[in-house]
Amino acid sequence: SVWNDGYSSASRVYQMQALAEEKGLTNLVAVGEIWKVLTLSFISDIYGDIPYSEALQAESGITQPRYDSQSDAYINMLSDLETALSAINDSGDEISNDVLYGGDLTKWRKLGYSLMLRMAMRLVEVDPSTAQSYVQTAIAGGVFSSPDDEAVLVSDDANGYSNSSANALNVTDDVYEVRWSKKLIDFLKTNNDPRLPIIAEVPAAGLVANRGTAVGNNDPSIQIGLPNGYDLSGRSTDVTNEPNYPGPTGTGADITPIGNYSRPTAIYRDRDAPVFILTYAEIQFLLADAAVRGLTVPGNASDYYSAGLEGALATIGKFGGATVPTSTASAFIVDNPLDTSSPEASLKMINEQIWATTGILANFVESWNNWKRTGYPELTPVNYSGNFSSGQIPRRQLYPASESTTNPQGLANAISNMGGDTWINSVWWDN
Repeated sequence: SVWNDGYSSASRVYQMQALAEEKGLTNLVAVGEIWKVLTLSFISDIYGDIPYSEALQAESGITQPRYDSQSDAYINMLSDLETALSAINDSGDEISNDVLYGGDLTKWRKLGYSLMLRMAMRLVEVDPSTAQSYVQTAIAGGVFSSPDDEAVLVSDDANGYSNSSANALNVTDDVYEVRWSKKLIDFLKTNNDPRLPIIAEVPAAGLVANRGTAVGNNDPSIQIGLPNGYDLSGRSTDVTNEPNYPGPTGTGADITPIGNYSRPTAIYRDRDAPVFILTYAEIQFLLADAAVRGLTVPGNASDYYSAGLEGALATIGKFGGATVPTSTASAFIVDNPLDTSSPEASLKMINEQIWATTGILANFVESWNNWKRTGYPELTPVNYSGNFSSGQIPRRQLYPASESTTNPQGLANAISNMGGDTWINSVWWDN
């Protein structure tokens, strides 16, 4: 769906831009370009090589666009993004019907430059000079300066625009079976993170309660994450065989083996929950990462890291549940300064926070992408019986099967360039 929905969205933007150009609406064209690059870079981060330079032009006769290498696509996208941002004119056409920023061109600029920063930081291992250049361009242009700037899309269930993650978590089996991982819960508990009681709860005892949506116990001290690789199969991987298994809850026919494990709270099942596209916290953490790596930025890593923590604790309140009190947030930031004993220690701490923050905000793909970029957090693959990735954590997604009939030559060239179409061969910037 990422491929199909992404290209469908980008195609609408492309058509909108063509109409806007006819009417001289240059700001609308520029804003459309920001959205198009955001969408297609998202697809590329997941798949690798994609159609870009010839994409979206079926009406012009290009129905089988060539796949650009991800390296070429990224450079072109960054260039197109820079051109679009330069074209925004405060005295030009107003943007109407804007559900993201209400036509605020200043905030669209900040989104565009923040996206540029994130894309540039993807390149730090494979093309550091380009990364440095676009990081500087993004900072000079103006990235998010507070949580008020971040791209958070409000869902609208009543009119057919519900939160898709919430839709999934409202499936009966998912209400019961979806639990937070041990990796995340342990991370939050170790740091006494004030977000833990907002995002995690242990349901009341018994199978019926675990299948229901009644509010559970959010006491941080009782939260337990489910270890990866265990199931309810009754075989060797059954969760009851896990060495630290906490036992079931309920009795008799109402017993549940996973009742003591933490599940997401009701904010994740709210079909009107917002979608966190790009946040101030993520940008501050990326600036901290850049500073540690020696890229030229105007601040220091410790200050950026503290600002990222502050932003993360503020933004969780936008989910619609509880908020972190200012005094609690301030104390947490003071108690958790960046470890500057070595660059490796700093990068580990920064990127573990990106992982936790994006995951907590249900931006799971970004958690995965940043893990691919940095290797943090350090994860242990689960070699589950019958897995599709040779016992390794997937690094990309397979191209859609439909491409083999709709664009066979383009697909074949991309697979050849990338060295295969598997779950474990890497995209270009994943070095």
